[in-house]
Amino acid sequence: MYTYVYMKKTATVIIGVVLILAAGLYVFRAEIEKLFLRPTESSLEEGITETSSSREVTIIAENLSVPWEVVLLDEEDYLITERPGTLKRIGSNGQVFEIEGVEETSEGGLLGLALHPDFSENNYIYLYATTRKNGELKNQISRYSYADDQLSEPTRILDDIPASAIHDGGRIAFGPDGLLYATTGDAGLPELAQDTASLAGKILRMTDQGEIPNDNPFDNYTYSYGHRNPQGLAWDDEERLWSSEHGPSGAESGNDEINLIEKGANYGWPVIRGQETSPDMKTPIAESGTEETWAPAGLAYSQGSLFFTGLRGQTLYEAVIDGENLSLKAHLKEEYGRLRAVVADDDFLLVTTSNTDGRGDPRTGDDKVLKFPRGIF
Repeated sequence: MYTYVYMKKTATVIIGVVLILAAGLYVFRAEIEKLFLRPTESSLEEGITETSSSREVTIIAENLSVPWEVVLLDEEDYLITERPGTLKRIGSNGQVFEIEGVEETSEGGLLGLALHPDFSENNYIYLYATTRKNGELKNQISRYSYADDQLSEPTRILDDIPASAIHDGGRIAFGPDGLLYATTGDAGLPELAQDTASLAGKILRMTDQGEIPNDNPFDNYTYSYGHRNPQGLAWDDEERLWSSEHGPSGAESGNDEINLIEKGANYGWPVIRGQETSPDMKTPIAESGTEETWAPAGLAYSQGSLFFTGLRGQTLYEAVIDGENLSLKAHLKEEYGRLRAVVADDDFLLVTTSNTDGRGDPRTGDDKVLKFPRGIF
């Protein structure tokens, strides 16, 4: 009898403990899932650390149509290009300018935007756009005067850049040397990237009036060559030029690149890709491999890191610079969809979404310009 009572009490205690444990598992299931079921750093792509934002975000603008570039006029005002051909001012007056002659394609249209280094004095802005000339698609760079709320004096400083529905490059930026740099794609003709006389598949360099600098390496606009579709330009504290570049697509997708650009250097496309090597050709400082596609677009530098956006990757990537090496982190992964432009400051980062470009999944309010405190990255 005693044994029976003892066993009954023991069973009751065990059942009670089991019920308490089950209740605890239910109550704290989210925390347990984080610890044991969700991916940890070791389950990510080797060499990339993933982080999430603290949700501190300000929507600067929304309901945009494929915003491609954004620049700051001051703390409250921004200029934004939209690929269909619209230049918008966000902030004090909400101006909208339709840029004449823009031909939007699946990757072309109104793309890059840059302010002259002396913009406050001369009011010059520069636009990179796809247009049609004699029945053929061409990319061109034009200068405008933007003063007294008027956009005027359009002056074409470089035209006849090969264009296509794909691979149009499009980023423009002034370097520390006061010269204008532009990225161009191979326009779907890979062999042009290896022809230093062609404007396709290059990083170009010119004066603010479109003239060829005396120290360009090939006595033309070509600064570097062997590029497939570079879409990012940024200079670090040592005034070194970096560029982000799309690798192959389709069945061969991957091998997206971050390159350290040297004057006159050959970056290999279409002869080499990824970590392949060939005499007198440069391999990238970082590349995505073949298991992942970044589709990198905008590139910006801030406090020792390069930030670049991922279209297909739907991520803001951070590449921490250590000499000529980069260590990668991933932010905002799949939180906002496709990301295109990025502007970095000591205090904040601006990022544009690109979910209305025909390849994304538009969300409420897309496309947007998002502002994040620099400290959360």
